[in-house]
Amino acid sequence: MPELPEVEVVRAGLEPAVSGARVLAVHVLDDRALTRHDGPAEDFAHRLTGRTIAAAVRRGKFLWMPLAEPGDDGRPEALVAHLGMSGQILLGRDRPAAKHRRILLEVQPAGTDRDGSPEQPVELEFVDQRTFGSMALDAMVPTIDGAPAGFAGVVDVAEPDAPWRRNVPGQVSHIARDPLDPAFDDARFIQMARKRSSGIKRVILDQGVVSGIGNIYADESLWAAKLHYDRPADRLPRASLQLLLDEVRSVLARALEDGGTSFDAQYVNVNGQSGYFSQRLNVYGQQGKPCPRCGTTIVREEFMNRSSHICPVCQPRPRPRTR
Repeated sequence: MPELPEVEVVRAGLEPAVSGARVLAVHVLDDRALTRHDGPAEDFAHRLTGRTIAAAVRRGKFLWMPLAEPGDDGRPEALVAHLGMSGQILLGRDRPAAKHRRILLEVQPAGTDRDGSPEQPVELEFVDQRTFGSMALDAMVPTIDGAPAGFAGVVDVAEPDAPWRRNVPGQVSHIARDPLDPAFDDARFIQMARKRSSGIKRVILDQGVVSGIGNIYADESLWAAKLHYDRPADRLPRASLQLLLDEVRSVLARALEDGGTSFDAQYVNVNGQSGYFSQRLNVYGQQGKPCPRCGTTIVREEFMNRSSHICPVCQPRPRPRTR
């Protein structure tokens, strides 16, 4: 599934086209793409048409576009995009319809061309091969800590006091902040982790504790911090947990530089281009190859209906608890 870097690449690609843009038309081509919307396709299209998109915002793996005008009930609303396992958001003009196009939005960008005339309308396609993703209009609620709800790129700087900044969609409100969020609280994460007896990988995959980290970046970060995925979180010193957070940030930052990790055509940016962080992976998917640090053969082990990739020497298995 897409993790923080892949979703941030999509958000950054959307930002210049949708910030301040007006929705001209909405075409729902497959009702399955509205499974998280509270209403039929006609309701989605009616409520979204004519509205202005204020920005493109992300928290962890979750992406939404707050709307400048309030909903019919006076509350702020946002267009939430759940990418699921294979969801994509593509931008273009007069491009051939994508094979698995589910929703098409026609939007009028806020900018102008070089001659000062309005930019031509842009097509925003929601594409999803497996139909696990969806779009939805959702009411927004204030953030618990009063800090900005998520990352919104240059709009954060241009409109720091915009009303939507400190509101988060209800569907995302239970999701913890991610380690690249300026409002992320390291001390709170460490405190929560040290209260859990489960393995540290389970903890960092829990989106209620810390968001944005999936299987790929968990394995890479744990390898960098020399921690076995099954080390009980409550037995880790604070210094080890802080080191892990630092490595998570470093891994995510490098993945962002490379446009995310793409193993197939499902994970692409808004222009349909793949990321290439897969070329810099140290352990994930590298089973049978030598560890870049010590030369020991990387192994793959079953973990929570998926897998974990480790170096048996750099990441020694924890000793069993003693009674």
